[in-house]
Amino acid sequence: MTVDFCGIELANPIINASGTIDAVAAGRVFGARLHDEFPFAAFVTKTVTNAPREGNPPPRLWELAGGLLNSIGLPNKGIERFLAEDLPRLAQLPVPTIVNVMGFSRGEVAELTAALEDRDEASAIELNVSCPNVETGMTMGADPHELALLLHHVRPVTSKPLIVKLTPNASDVSAVARAAQDGGADAVSLINTLRGMALHPVTGASWLGGRTGGVSGPSVRAIALAQVDSVRRAIDLPIVGIGGVQRGCDALDLLRAGATLVAVGTESFRDPAAGRRIAWELEGLLANSPV
Repeated sequence: MTVDFCGIELANPIINASGTIDAVAAGRVFGARLHDEFPFAAFVTKTVTNAPREGNPPPRLWELAGGLLNSIGLPNKGIERFLAEDLPRLAQLPVPTIVNVMGFSRGEVAELTAALEDRDEASAIELNVSCPNVETGMTMGADPHELALLLHHVRPVTSKPLIVKLTPNASDVSAVARAAQDGGADAVSLINTLRGMALHPVTGASWLGGRTGGVSGPSVRAIALAQVDSVRRAIDLPIVGIGGVQRGCDALDLLRAGATLVAVGTESFRDPAAGRRIAWELEGLLANSPV
């Protein structure tokens, strides 16, 4: 099931969704076993920002009947400590590393991208464009023109493959995907989480410390399929399909809808080895029913 993804050879099409596994922390717990039995064909890091972030106040999670509502808030060490402490450890993984970054302005995203250019440990860069640009107030990934301006700043500073992680909250996700392709992106990934809310069962106040959060898991699977299908009809770039993947058949559906790779997210919280299991199930399905 080897896949050539933006010039990176992967053993199979199953990777993780950003923020759903901490390989550095897992390495401290599982040691050599993590290396020998790593569940994904590539590792996508948690989002890295320019300055350190503590994330949102607790509570941060609410379990849904069909998935999870999270308001984590992108806690991370910041790019300086990530480069010094985490990236060298991630280089010891048996798979390529894709670094996910997010900034609050075009210049900030360009700075983060440039900081990774000379780091061989990073095989590709994923741009989380679901945050508002502080200069315009617009979400950079929701508007084609805004995304085009972002890539105008970012594309010249790196030769590494650029993956644009699209927001599902755009009015026309296909138009945004076309802007990503025209702006020089090498691939897109979708979908990110959908905005949701949970109320305290007694007080009626918002349960999450961040008031609202992102919905993920099986409940968004049909939306992911529809958006991947729409984007595939609009662009020729490789697509990372994300959303509600629990089994090999779910991954196969996304591949049939037009995805090149499939990312597993919420299911890894229930089953840390989900990536390996889903890849094994997918291999069996493909042997009998090719994409």
